[in-house]
Amino acid sequence: MNSNKHVKILSGTASLYLAGKIAKKYGSPLGNVTIDQYSDGEIQPNIQESIRGCYTFLIQSTFPPADNLMELMLLIDAAKRASADYIVAVIPYFGYARQDRKDKPRVPIAARLVADLISTAGANRIMTMDLHAPQIQGFFNIPVDHLDGMAVFGPYLRSLNLEEGFIFASPDLGSVKRVRSYANRFHTEMVICDKYRKRANEITSMRLIGNVEGKHVILIDDMIDTGGTLASAADLIMEKGALSVRALCTHPVLSGNAHHTIEQSSLTELVVCNTIPIKQKSPKIKVLSVAELFAKTFKYIHENRSISTLFE
Repeated sequence: MNSNKHVKILSGTASLYLAGKIAKKYGSPLGNVTIDQYSDGEIQPNIQESIRGCYTFLIQSTFPPADNLMELMLLIDAAKRASADYIVAVIPYFGYARQDRKDKPRVPIAARLVADLISTAGANRIMTMDLHAPQIQGFFNIPVDHLDGMAVFGPYLRSLNLEEGFIFASPDLGSVKRVRSYANRFHTEMVICDKYRKRANEITSMRLIGNVEGKHVILIDDMIDTGGTLASAADLIMEKGALSVRALCTHPVLSGNAHHTIEQSSLTELVVCNTIPIKQKSPKIKVLSVAELFAKTFKYIHENRSISTLFE
């Protein structure tokens, strides 16, 4: 890897809205890519400029439809066949990450399969943000740069100036480690919402472990899908005497009736990142940009510098 190689930033269609902002922050024009489509829907990416010998960043989140994932793999293959020197697959939102283990008979480990597909396509490196399960990094046999949403959410939290003080809350047991890192960084306490499900996206019961009375509470999670868990957690926390409840969720999947659920909940606001485009605006949803964080990481990687300093 040669840091003197020229940098090219390219994007698939799913992340064009974000890639343009990243390229602007980086100080380089976004490369010209067209996506041709056959009449049956088959896609064919076409890189419209030379990337021979270049250090190439390919930006594409892999949220549904599955064409977004297929487009990323085809872009990687196109870059490899165009003699790019080094290919970084930049996946702000890594889809299929929730299927990271075999939790019942006869189901796939989709996160591992996607990792294999991307590696086989020809990526030399992966860059992503707030994986649903950090151990997914181990599914890759190539370097993975796992960006931490705290670099974006931290400054926003400090800007709130919550005089009464705040504590962090985990909406379920799976987010405890993520929430503890926030609590340690801000030298404050944390509580846990323990939920029980009979089936996916349907909560049967929830209880609160810890004291929230007289505190502003910040719920932390990697993503928000239907919003049911966060809404139930927020309602329970307010019932226990909290002053307010906010939620910080990196990836705004927001499927089904999520917007309505959030608006009807006890949440003061939901703060998300623009790793996935927001389809519907809401007065309770605030979007923070990850463009500057990714642009800085591009520079650090290209210059062979440690990216851990970005999160210190």
